[in-house]
Amino acid sequence: MSIDTNITATLEALQFSNPKLLEQALIHKSFFIENRDLCEGDNEKLEFLGDAVLDLVVSDLLLKKFPLDAEGDLSQKRASLVNESTLALISLELDIGKLIKLGRGERTAGGDKKPRILASTLEAIVGALFLDSGYSSALKFLAEIFHDRINSLVGVASNQDDYKTRYQELVQRTSKSTPLYDLISESGPDHDKLFVVGVKVDGVLMAEGLGRSKKMAEQLAAKKALEEVT
Repeated sequence: MSIDTNITATLEALQFSNPKLLEQALIHKSFFIENRDLCEGDNEKLEFLGDAVLDLVVSDLLLKKFPLDAEGDLSQKRASLVNESTLALISLELDIGKLIKLGRGERTAGGDKKPRILASTLEAIVGALFLDSGYSSALKFLAEIFHDRINSLVGVASNQDDYKTRYQELVQRTSKSTPLYDLISESGPDHDKLFVVGVKVDGVLMAEGLGRSKKMAEQLAAKKALEEVT
């Protein structure tokens, strides 16, 4: 089995000394289940490793960029970078979706565009790179793809009342999920509306918030969710 030739310059520049590691990083479990005779395994173990490497490298990059930040501020910045949504977006920018080996059913269902699969595959690539050539190579790769996003955090004030960021940080520490906010209802005249927003983790409603704007309702929902677990 060969890697697709339509690969981005960023991934080409990785120059794996053991290309089979990159091949495995691109194999989703749905492909492995259907093609056990073509490959030795899927990318889940590489994803597990890559998740840890990502946390370490991004922490390293943030410490160097923001040496005066407190631990809590650095954690908030890391949570804003290392999460399913951001990793999936980076995967789209790198055209990784075109490279993922998916089973027929998952491919038909649009698996190459699903955020969870895109994010997990990027993590697997990072894990494969770490195994292939060590920390310095992972650091170089991630410094490049996170460069603009880390720079965008310069001058952004930390806010202990930003309950959404604090809750996302907590969820990211305990699972690989990202809190999602859904508008449950709105009422009242246009000049004086009330919004009810729910925050969910893995499809489970964790808390609801009531506010005079959607953003306020989201913050209050996150605050209630935090209070439930702290």
